[in-house]
Amino acid sequence: MPQGKPAYVPDDGLTTRQRRNRPLLIVHTGPGKGKSTAAFGLATRGWAQGWDIGVFQFVKSAKWRIGEEKALRVLGETSEGGTVTWNKMGEGWSWIQRPGTEEDHAADAAEGWSQIKRDLAAETYRLYVLDEFTYPMKWGWVDVDDVVATLRDRPGDQHVIITGRDADRRILDAADLVTEMTKVKHPMDAGQKGQRGIEW
Repeated sequence: MPQGKPAYVPDDGLTTRQRRNRPLLIVHTGPGKGKSTAAFGLATRGWAQGWDIGVFQFVKSAKWRIGEEKALRVLGETSEGGTVTWNKMGEGWSWIQRPGTEEDHAADAAEGWSQIKRDLAAETYRLYVLDEFTYPMKWGWVDVDDVVATLRDRPGDQHVIITGRDADRRILDAADLVTEMTKVKHPMDAGQKGQRGIEW
């Protein structure tokens, strides 16, 4: 098994094993493509380790059927790894902008976050993917300080991945691992729309 050597070992009283196995808060942010894709890749790794996976999608439409959802649902139904639960919290807030629906979206986001808090307290999953969760925080639908405090104080060995652009500085500061996806070039720059198998 590959094992990188840390450049710095803190004097925190933890053993190497304790430090290696502590639960992580991971953030994938930035304007580039691949934030959710990378998170779902980690979910498949966790699934293969026998972890129960909870996916909470906060922006993509509930009508969308993305490839990762189909793959993870099928994997979750086998006895080869952990279980997979997929939750869609709304109907595509960043793409569907109908008048008078923002309050409904805000309420859905707040209830989605409440469900995550209940699951964290119950230690329902070993790995949580909070897909596009930066947006409800950015739009003020979910309180950032509450998110930071809840994730900081979560019990057990629960890993959490948050994806989305414009992650709040408080979330970045609280995270153990932050990756910023930077766009260098994208087919949409040349007028090409998203395509099956690449975007979904």
